Amino acid sequence: MKRRDFITLLGGAAAWPLAARAQQPERMRRIGVLMNQAADNPDGQARLAAFQQALQQLGWNDSRNVRIDIRWGANDVDRERRYAAELVALVPDIILAGGTLSVVAVQQASRSVPIVFAAVSDPVGAGFVDNLARPGGNVTGFMAFEYSLSGKWLELLKEIAPGMKRAAVLRDAASPGGTGEFGAIQTVAPSLGVEVSAVNVRDADEIERAIAAFARSANGGLVVTGTATVTVHSDLIIMLAAQHKLPAIYGGNRFNVTSGGLVSYGPDIVDQFRRAAGYVDRILKGEQPADLPVQTPTKYELVINLKTAKALGIEIPATVLARADEVIE
Repeated sequence: MKRRDFITLLGGAAAWPLAARAQQPERMRRIGVLMNQAADNPDGQARLAAFQQALQQLGWNDSRNVRIDIRWGANDVDRERRYAAELVALVPDIILAGGTLSVVAVQQASRSVPIVFAAVSDPVGAGFVDNLARPGGNVTGFMAFEYSLSGKWLELLKEIAPGMKRAAVLRDAASPGGTGEFGAIQTVAPSLGVEVSAVNVRDADEIERAIAAFARSANGGLVVTGTATVTVHSDLIIMLAAQHKLPAIYGGNRFNVTSGGLVSYGPDIVDQFRRAAGYVDRILKGEQPADLPVQTPTKYELVINLKTAKALGIEIPATVLARADEVIE
């Protein structure tokens, strides 16, 4: 063999492993997703879509370099636990948990899998992280809001319905968020001349009985907190508010207003799920949850339904309309 031919052959052989490596598929990563809503909930679908779209923009494409396993817990304790165990059994690289109950369920199933959460109202109080700046464990994410925002709900409702003297606060008493939200509302109530009472939400029958009883007296309104148990029954609450002619404000969920609720104010939770994709990306690339600070909301939305206002005989003040991010005619 001529020397030149031998060198050519040797060089080609050296290139084979490189070519083979270039043709190998990317490592498949696995992301578990546990949502605290039902699969047919449009709000939940919007949150999930925002997360998936943001992941794709970061280079994570389902079935190419990542597999996404999704479960819908519907804020049911047993279902959340079962689905969390299923996801952990799939040995994911990371789990996205939507809502407090989902984080609790995943932590019961594993204390080692990295967790990024969204829409959690009190991650420190719930024991998920040591503090917001330095979470310190395997969990980090995006908190829904600070409790002081809850007082703003009552202020807005009083501004829209100035004749309101009483307000029923629908909350989940078993959630740290439910307790914190009601406490903040109680703090501002005296200055507004409004008497507030808590309605602890556990099931549909309880909600119907409580709202019907509350509506027997005049000058009432509803503050519908953003805790997950309340959100699960939002369609029922919207229907009962209309039936009993009660002005109601919903904590940070614009879908309640597009579904017929009067007004909502709070953080853009869909945006939180979009931003959560960034944390998932960083952790998949080697960063640790303990080193990623819990993020507070950056976007808030005020949404008003004028059709519902008209049905209730309420004229929305121009000052409130001017602040609205969206007005539904």
